[in-house]
Amino acid sequence: MEEPYFFDEAIIHVRAGKGGNGCVSFRREKFVPFGGPDGGNGGDGGDVYLVANRHLNTLIQFRRQQHFRAEAGGNGQGKDMQGKRGKDLMIQVPLGTVVRDAKTGALLADLVLDGQSVLVAKGGRGGRGNAAFASPTNQAPRFAEKGEPGEVRSLKLELKLIADVGIIGVPNAGKSTLLAAVSAARPKIADYPFTTLTPNLGVATVDDRNIVLADIPGLIEGAHAGAGLGTKFLRHIERTRVLIHLLDGASAHPLQDFEAVNAELALFSPRLATKPQVVALNKMDLPQTQEVWPSVQAEIQKRRLPVFAISAATGAGTRELLRAVLKLLEEMPTEEIPPEEVKIFRPAEDENAFEVVREGDHFRVQGRRVERVAAMTDWNNDEAVARFQRILKAMGIFEALQQAGVQPGDTVLIGDSELEWQ
Repeated sequence: MEEPYFFDEAIIHVRAGKGGNGCVSFRREKFVPFGGPDGGNGGDGGDVYLVANRHLNTLIQFRRQQHFRAEAGGNGQGKDMQGKRGKDLMIQVPLGTVVRDAKTGALLADLVLDGQSVLVAKGGRGGRGNAAFASPTNQAPRFAEKGEPGEVRSLKLELKLIADVGIIGVPNAGKSTLLAAVSAARPKIADYPFTTLTPNLGVATVDDRNIVLADIPGLIEGAHAGAGLGTKFLRHIERTRVLIHLLDGASAHPLQDFEAVNAELALFSPRLATKPQVVALNKMDLPQTQEVWPSVQAEIQKRRLPVFAISAATGAGTRELLRAVLKLLEEMPTEEIPPEEVKIFRPAEDENAFEVVREGDHFRVQGRRVERVAAMTDWNNDEAVARFQRILKAMGIFEALQQAGVQPGDTVLIGDSELEWQ
């Protein structure tokens, strides 16, 4: 049976719920011939959240579904009855998911704790019913607002494995064999380079303590620049606390391999170069490995690193190796996982700010408030259209359009609304 693809990147598209429409209604009661407006407001649309779930370890579910929509708010009703708020949509993702805006690349969240969530799309505001517009000068308004559309966003998800220990080394060093020998993981294993095309996770129990290990695909020279399997898998090592550097005892130059892999780690991320390493020479069941062991041991000890001789195929030496790793983990202070990068917090955008831009033979008005008001206006209702015009005048948009050269009959675009200037 073919093992599932790891799938550690995904693009998804989310749409928050639309706000419910406000209601136009008037009291119709016995002995109250001229009842006032009682149209209720629409309910707000549901928000969209991403939630970290420790039971997930891949983004594979997003191969089948890329589009997500939260529930719309309910419409308002008579007797001042407000519409129901739309249900929020909670999208489950694995721990270690980095969330970015797919269009700008801006970092939105780095989800590293179970249950941690981030709001990625805000639901639309419910439209106000006609009761909200009653005033001394207009005691019987016959219009209401439509619901505001929910926020739409495309997101890029990147998964970085979260493990205590990362097993690194050149291709075919025996990393998958070691993981299988010390845990219940069953990675695909074969005697050729790049057998592991996807990271594997396993849990090893050492003296009643569980250690999460990640078998990272083999590193070759140029990996930091994308050669071989490249940066796609290097990022999974960043979140491990300790590295087991596995040397291929059957290699012609195991010490050169050791230097090459460490050089790639340092070129990709200076943080990786400082992570504690435990070195293990694998394939001690082979005579040639036994011959090179004394020289490898001496050279690694010169670098003041712990070094072990093991055979992942037979299990020899693996318990001693894991005990050394466990001791190192217990001595290390608990490390808070750093975010992918520092988020830049910008001042909130001015709601009333707008811009008039000429696009060919028409004009476009851009701005958060004016676009929202346009989306919530009922263009089939004369009172609603008159209110929209009053808002444009109060905001200074009429004057700005005239200064830009708008003429009667010209087309003016505001959000998704196309209007004719009169």
